[in-house]
Amino acid sequence: MVTADDSAPRRNASSSLRRALGILMYLAEDRSHPHGATLSDLATGLEMSKSTVLRLVAPLRDVRLVDQDPESGRYRLGPHNALLGQAYLERRDTRRITAPALHRLAEESGETVHLVSFDPPEIVYIDKVESPRAVRMHSRIGGRLPAYCTATGKVFLAHARQDVVDTVMAAGMPARTPTTITTPDKLLAELDRIRERGYAVDDVENEQDIRCVAAPVHDHTGAVTTAVSISGPAARVTRERLPELGTLLMSATRTITADLGGAAREPAQD
Repeated sequence: MVTADDSAPRRNASSSLRRALGILMYLAEDRSHPHGATLSDLATGLEMSKSTVLRLVAPLRDVRLVDQDPESGRYRLGPHNALLGQAYLERRDTRRITAPALHRLAEESGETVHLVSFDPPEIVYIDKVESPRAVRMHSRIGGRLPAYCTATGKVFLAHARQDVVDTVMAAGMPARTPTTITTPDKLLAELDRIRERGYAVDDVENEQDIRCVAAPVHDHTGAVTTAVSISGPAARVTRERLPELGTLLMSATRTITADLGGAAREPAQD
């Protein structure tokens, strides 16, 4: 039981911890001081006194979460932040983290939702939430499809280096349906549209009577390593529904990106 006598020290400790963490976040996010922040920079940016900053930064220096340049006196993130970051990345479970958003997306759209990775020239299904409706997709986790004719594949290609795109196109682009994009020029033009719009569409290009929408998930480096799609019968996933589903999907992938500690960046062009 916390008494009136010991609650104040606990509140003070909690406040100090939050402010110390604020120093770490300031050093991580500050772009105006690429060579490190001075004591004055930290005090001004965090609206603290210099004495408070010195008190809070001392234990961070002790555990190498913050380093101080011996010549300039500037503060920067220390090497143990890399240890924490690597431990986080190694131990996260992408499927577990993304599952709540995928289930919400399936419920809101009424269609099948896939989480997909990229293994050029193919995409790989790594998770799936079935549509609550009677007619469902026949896809399976671990299944592979060509990237050039799938919505998720085109998402990856729209954010990939040109040499990756060239490799996928060189692997062949045979028609899988009457509407499959089969020429490099048309595919490259489609990738431009995807970058402008923010999501990709498989307009019955991979499987007859199936239409699909997909959007990217960004990892901690800003790269697109997974994508999410909404798929269903063309009679339900009509062209008129595509903007609505695209907006719904991009909202979900932004949430997933944040949950994974990711950040979007501009698509690679070279």
